Amino acid sequence: MPRSTDSSRSVHTIRPVLGPTSTNSPRRRRRPWLAVAAFVALGLLLPGVAAADFWTPESGGSSNADAIDNLYKFVLVIAAVVFFGVEGALFYSLFKFKARKGAVAAQIRGNTRLEIAWTVGAALIVIVIAVATFITLPSIRNPDNSGANGLDLASSGVARGVQVASGPTQKLPPNGKSLNVKVNGQQYLWRFTYPDGDKNTLNNPFSYEELVVPTDTTVTLEIEAQDVAHSWWIPKLGGKFDAIPGSTNYTWFKVPAKLEGKVFRGQCAELCGRNHANMIAQVKAVSPADFEAYIARRKQDTKAADDAAAKQRKEVEAPAADQPAADKTSGPTATPLP
Repeated sequence: MPRSTDSSRSVHTIRPVLGPTSTNSPRRRRRPWLAVAAFVALGLLLPGVAAADFWTPESGGSSNADAIDNLYKFVLVIAAVVFFGVEGALFYSLFKFKARKGAVAAQIRGNTRLEIAWTVGAALIVIVIAVATFITLPSIRNPDNSGANGLDLASSGVARGVQVASGPTQKLPPNGKSLNVKVNGQQYLWRFTYPDGDKNTLNNPFSYEELVVPTDTTVTLEIEAQDVAHSWWIPKLGGKFDAIPGSTNYTWFKVPAKLEGKVFRGQCAELCGRNHANMIAQVKAVSPADFEAYIARRKQDTKAADDAAAKQRKEVEAPAADQPAADKTSGPTATPLP
């Protein structure tokens, strides 16, 4: 009996020392919430890996890119209101109505008015977003006319009389005139072919990686691929467009005159091979006069290269033409019998 009494005393003396169990300590209970708060803060501070801008798409280089950005911000505001409203109600309910020891949960069968309200509310949100989207889409898809200070497409020697749509899916400005550039994606670079006013596309000026365009001029693009699937994307000039072999996609942009001299950078936005990261592109905006001078230089460079190649070809072929006829015969020579 004395022994059992000692053990009983020891139990009673140990319990107060231990205090509450570790799972019920206030510090332990706060740790999950601190981890959640830290995770949310990290998500707010760091943008996504594939984000073009911190929160919204880049814009400012063309009116269609501005329209995309404005629509994105409109939807983002609605989504933020819904998100913080739902999460706020959730956390309020967690703390306000958390279970207490001995409490009996109320048996609620439903609330018809509340269910109808949030169903109608969700439907209205979808309708508002749909209406705003369809109102904005024409300004994204349909090209504007070139400005008064843009390239004179009707009389310019660069693009005289252009452009007409090459297919029913290509959209043109209301006046039917644009500077039409062919964009060809190939591993691992972009080729840009400019119009020169004639129907022979083999002698058109071209460039790689950098597309030079005149300001205040509507530029329409025909986007194609030569080998595998690519994706054309200059964030500040509009959305992404796939470049698919055997198919043609179309887009447009118009750089304002105030952005003369600015360079817009982008790259292929679809994995196309081992050197995909090196497939960059940039668009340089220049004045219409500088653009015509640039095209003239490209034509001169092409002609000089053609002339040099023709000269080299003649130099290679000349010795062969000067050889005797006997030297040109092939095979062993027949030896006469004695």
